[in-house]
Amino acid sequence: MSDSRVPNSSGQGPGGRRRSWAELLAGRVKRQKYSPERAQKLKESAVRLLRSRQDLSALLLEVEGLQCKKLCLSNLIDCGSSEAHANQSNSFIGSALQDQASRLGVPVGILSATMVASGVGQICAAPVDPSHPVLLTVEQRKKLSSLLEVAQYLLAHNMFSRLSFCQELWKIQNSLLLEAVWHLHVQSIVSLQELLESHPDMRGVGAWLFRNLCCLCEQIEASCQHADVARAMLSDFVQMFVLRGFQKNSDLRRTVEPEKVPQVAVDVLQRMLIFALDALAAGVQEESSTHKTLRGWFDVFSGHTLGSIISTDSPKRFFSHTLTQILTHSPVLKASDAVQMQREWSFARTHPLLTALYRRLFVMLSPEELVGHLQEVLETQEVNWQRVLSFVSALVVCFPEAQQLLKDWVARLMVQAFESCQLDNMVTAFLVVRQAALEGPSAFQSYADWFKASFGSARGYHGCSKKALVFLFKFLSDLVPFESPRYLQVHILHPPLVPSRYRSLLTDYISLAKTRLADLKVSIENMGLYEDLSSAGDITEPHSQALQDVEKAIMVFEHTGKIPVTVMEASIFRRPYYMSHFLPALLTPRVLPKVPDSRVAFIESLKRADKIPPSLYSTYCQACTTAEAKPEDASLGVRADPSCAEEPLGQLTAALEELRASMTNPSQHDVISAQVAVISERLRAALGHTDDDDSVELAKIQLSIDTPRLEPREHMAVDLLLTSFCQNLMTASSVAPPERQGPWATLLVRTMCGHVLPAVLTRLCQLLRHQGPSLSAPHILGLGALAVHLGESRSALPEVDVGPPAATVGLPVPELFENLLTCRTRGSLLFCLKFCTAAISYSLCKFPSQSLGVLCSCLSSGLIKKFQFLVLRLFPEARQPLSQNAASLSWRPLYLPSADWQRAALSLWTHRTFRELLKEDDVQLTYRDWLHLELEIRPEVDALSDTERQDFHQWAIHEHFLPEPSASGGCDGDLEAACTILVDALMDFHQSSRSYGRSENSDWVFGGHTGNDDIISRLQEMAADLELQQDPSVPPSHSPSQGHFLYGIFHRRLQALISGWGVAASLRRQRELLMYKRILLRLPSSVLCGSSFQAQQPITARCEQFFHLVNSEMRNICSHRGALTQDITAHFFRGLLNASLRSRDPSLMVDLMLAECQTKCPLILTSAVLWWPSLEPVLLCQWRRRCKSPLPRELQRLQEGRQFASDFLSPDATPQAPNPAWLSAAALYFAVQQVGEENVRTQLKKLDCEREELLVFLFFFSLMGLLSSHLTPNSALGPLKALDVCAAVLECLEKRKISWLALFQLTESDTRLGCLLLRVAPDQHSRLLPFAFYSLLSNFHEDAAMREEAFLCVAVDMYLKLVQLFVAGDTSTVSPPAGRSLELQGQGDPVDLITKARLFLLQLIPRCPKKNFSHITELLAHRGDCDPELSAALRSRQQAAPDTDLHREPHVF
Repeated sequence: MSDSRVPNSSGQGPGGRRRSWAELLAGRVKRQKYSPERAQKLKESAVRLLRSRQDLSALLLEVEGLQCKKLCLSNLIDCGSSEAHANQSNSFIGSALQDQASRLGVPVGILSATMVASGVGQICAAPVDPSHPVLLTVEQRKKLSSLLEVAQYLLAHNMFSRLSFCQELWKIQNSLLLEAVWHLHVQSIVSLQELLESHPDMRGVGAWLFRNLCCLCEQIEASCQHADVARAMLSDFVQMFVLRGFQKNSDLRRTVEPEKVPQVAVDVLQRMLIFALDALAAGVQEESSTHKTLRGWFDVFSGHTLGSIISTDSPKRFFSHTLTQILTHSPVLKASDAVQMQREWSFARTHPLLTALYRRLFVMLSPEELVGHLQEVLETQEVNWQRVLSFVSALVVCFPEAQQLLKDWVARLMVQAFESCQLDNMVTAFLVVRQAALEGPSAFQSYADWFKASFGSARGYHGCSKKALVFLFKFLSDLVPFESPRYLQVHILHPPLVPSRYRSLLTDYISLAKTRLADLKVSIENMGLYEDLSSAGDITEPHSQALQDVEKAIMVFEHTGKIPVTVMEASIFRRPYYMSHFLPALLTPRVLPKVPDSRVAFIESLKRADKIPPSLYSTYCQACTTAEAKPEDASLGVRADPSCAEEPLGQLTAALEELRASMTNPSQHDVISAQVAVISERLRAALGHTDDDDSVELAKIQLSIDTPRLEPREHMAVDLLLTSFCQNLMTASSVAPPERQGPWATLLVRTMCGHVLPAVLTRLCQLLRHQGPSLSAPHILGLGALAVHLGESRSALPEVDVGPPAATVGLPVPELFENLLTCRTRGSLLFCLKFCTAAISYSLCKFPSQSLGVLCSCLSSGLIKKFQFLVLRLFPEARQPLSQNAASLSWRPLYLPSADWQRAALSLWTHRTFRELLKEDDVQLTYRDWLHLELEIRPEVDALSDTERQDFHQWAIHEHFLPEPSASGGCDGDLEAACTILVDALMDFHQSSRSYGRSENSDWVFGGHTGNDDIISRLQEMAADLELQQDPSVPPSHSPSQGHFLYGIFHRRLQALISGWGVAASLRRQRELLMYKRILLRLPSSVLCGSSFQAQQPITARCEQFFHLVNSEMRNICSHRGALTQDITAHFFRGLLNASLRSRDPSLMVDLMLAECQTKCPLILTSAVLWWPSLEPVLLCQWRRRCKSPLPRELQRLQEGRQFASDFLSPDATPQAPNPAWLSAAALYFAVQQVGEENVRTQLKKLDCEREELLVFLFFFSLMGLLSSHLTPNSALGPLKALDVCAAVLECLEKRKISWLALFQLTESDTRLGCLLLRVAPDQHSRLLPFAFYSLLSNFHEDAAMREEAFLCVAVDMYLKLVQLFVAGDTSTVSPPAGRSLELQGQGDPVDLITKARLFLLQLIPRCPKKNFSHITELLAHRGDCDPELSAALRSRQQAAPDTDLHREPHVF
């Protein structure tokens, strides 16, 4: 079809009638014959027409008529339409498109692509949310999803052209939304790379992507509801850009045209970075749209964005490229500008966004790579000095190892500079060193130290020639017009070492530098001794610097006992400053202490060294004598010099008095602001702070709340400040209520938020925590108001690290106050109530129109909770339901001398705004909060009597918190939940350090005081109520709850504890378990074993839980000499008899229960055997009270076992051991402990007649006793006696040739020994069995060692385990303490034991037969490296064994 006929094909005919597309095609077919060339041309013309057609739906309608409505695009993309899925399947759409394509004579892929692109355009063209210009709405997203399903079907069936789709898509670029492009990529319709490759204008698509990415970053930071989608989009785009833009070029020599995608990727990333750097240079405003964009873009440099491609090299190349762009972007500053301005480019003053970007770059690049890259950029390109030096600051702050790397690099620069007089290297080196030194000595050495090290000796860089000297001084001289006074002072005070013949070069430079200092009005003579020459800050006034020098000199004198070298040098070389400033500051008259302090000793040392003129010393002594005669003037001192230490305090006092004089006219806001500014300046002078101090931000304040200490000068200054604040509040309150007092309080508190804040908080700690009850009402009101205003500035204040007893994490300043207010005694309770009343009342009066959120931010939730606790505790009327008439709140009665704190507290309690505040979740007093506060009370000094306290507990638990819904901090009426929270609170309090330090002589009961007894009584009452609430038709032990709630608490808390054999973890776990035991002992014995038993299931759920606790925890920590303590053992057996006596056959129940104990918890039976003498009377009485029959058979076995042990140790009796043998062995072992050390072997000779099984078990218990004697030095069985018992039993075993080696190879799968004995012995004892094995080394018989085939394997195994224990430090627990007697000094020493064991094995190995080496290979496979020499001997003997045996055969026969 020719081009001349195309226009007519859709036009009108000659007669004016509009002909259809079908008629036109029919006419053409009639007139022309078919040929392939014409068919191809016809197809191409149809494609061109299709692509030029704007309304595809109209075209299809024209071709098909009304039937084409089935393919209407609005239906295809309308996900809410019923036709979308019901009437039209994907296959129908595909077939319809194929039909239309055949009628049009175009490929179906092109038609499909055009149709889908048109659909995407319609979706994106719909109205969008103006706040999210690159994201789809929810409705658009649904429609696009439906359309893409169709596209995926077409693509899967080869009916979709990607190339045509991309070309059609870019035609609607202006309306195309970025999220739509991302969905096409994610759902694999077309990838981002295909789209970018198909765009005709590379720069145009880069600009389009840049604009969209900026909007995307801004929306991510705006916290919109689609933020997750936006982050995923940004991550995918950046990953593709980084991968394609920074992929490794496989063939650098290729001449083909470069690909578009890498160029576009680099272009977009470059645009984003340049935009960010330009914005930072222009000064981006916080929370502006640009700031949000930058913050969102800089987040792409984090690991979570590049996580999936982090394993490739592309991210590192991208980061290196980014760093280069940062360092070289907009290089407009000269080196001279950098010299003058670099102080402003320190890490603290650099924009946080830029420092955050640096830190993200540091994650990918190592310090060596960073320094190397910086060096390369400086050598090859023009740089932006501001960025370069801020990068150096970030480098030394973030990487400790960067200090040495920079030193090495600077050293190379200096060598190169002096070798060929390269000025660029010299400038770079000085700028880098000065910049790094700005970050302080922790990051880099001071500039003064570096300058002295570089030029202060003959080995300096300048010492090689005259040319180098001239070059150095020419460089330093050129710097003089731009230098800071600090650096000039360094050069003058620490000049380069110069040969005498070139002295003129140095003197010329010093003259020039002094002239420059004179122009700057800085005197070198008045420079301080300890002034920080490395900081480029302003010069301190001489008298202020002298005070600092005196304090530091005295500090050095305290540590060394000698006059500091700096002071000695100053007395000779810097005499003007020494005489005019240092000595007058040191010799400030004062009342001398009775015991000479460090200042007196320092002055006397200087006098003896003739460093104080006699006349000046005499004047000082006379002035001190006058001060003693007039103590009323001691506060101000006797001023011999106007620069004395008290002068700044006097000026501060005067400024504070002027402010108070203005309080009667609070409308003078401008005057008050000016006066507060004067106070701030004089406070800085009084504390000796400089401008440099204020420029350093406090990251966290360290505060010891138990022992807060202040320097005398800080103490006086802060007291002045706090006293003035309290007086000002009282003065202002006499004129106007808080809401009309003006901004004086806010302005004055802001002066405390700088470097004076640590001193203020320390003094508040002293006052509130340690002196609270003694404070007067004005003090309490003033400090309460101060707490409110500090809370008002909480966002600008650093956190406070208080350490124990509070949380170890940093606390915001408002939360500090709740830790300073204790509730333990009557005095502290009343003071806490007053302070909370004052603070909350002031906040409500000061901010009456503010929202509840603002009020909550000014005061911590803990403070409001303590107020609720105290009001409910101290005032019974507050426990009644509140009336509808809300009380009014007035500030005026509080500041009057006769303040009624009870009325004020109750007035606040019923105030409408306060009641509204209590509805906030964060400030509601919960049941758990109440328990924690109540546990701190010391009952002996409580404000309530015992009866009042018990009534309060009953009301709080049963009437207030138990029926309260859990959402309000209650228990929803669930008594078990109330018990659970109570037990948890008890445990938390017991583990916290708040439960210690009550009294040195107090009993250690629940944390050192008896206050918990009242809470424990409440627990006992609630536990009894729970037992009564059980369904009487269901035995308590078989209730659906399956066990007692206490064990669930124990299990959860034990899982949360750190496990391990470390001392700290072990002690914490032991303390926790001791508390469990105490709680169990305070509760009914049914908690241990249930209330009744059944013959079908004698072991109840509670029994199972108790057995598990014993086997897993108590066995390791709460056991005593291989048994539980007497109290928990007796408690269990009382519960056992109680539950059994409720059954039909008590004897049977007891027998069944104890029979189960033999396999499930044998430690209970060994404990019963140990404590049987005291246990038997109680159990016998309990049994006979209810039953006339004799004791159950299993109890009789315990009785018989104990009787056997007693009879065995009698001189004449030879009893027979009853069954079970292990229980008789345990009874005998416990009885042997009571025998005198000299009679042990005699008594144990009777063992020759006992059964083998009994001897083996007795040997095991003896081994446990031996280990216990080392682990517990004060145990009844000493190490020597324990060793004798083991040796006697071992001798009997050897004599009767009974194998005992299995005791050292116990496993849980061993049903005969291991399963039983491992549940009796603590895990630590089992781990230390190698120590016990070799403690008996001298008692081993050589015949047994040769006879027992397994002996060598066991001996080697025990040795290797002993070495591993020693390496791990676990043998330190059995090492003999230094205080042991001389006979024990060599006993149990692990090193000596290992040495002897090793020698024993090396002697044994050559004599063992071949059969003894059968399992050696397995032992050495995993632990052979513990002792290579022993391993070699074993392997050598194992290989040589067959030959040796053959050689010995003739001797055998």
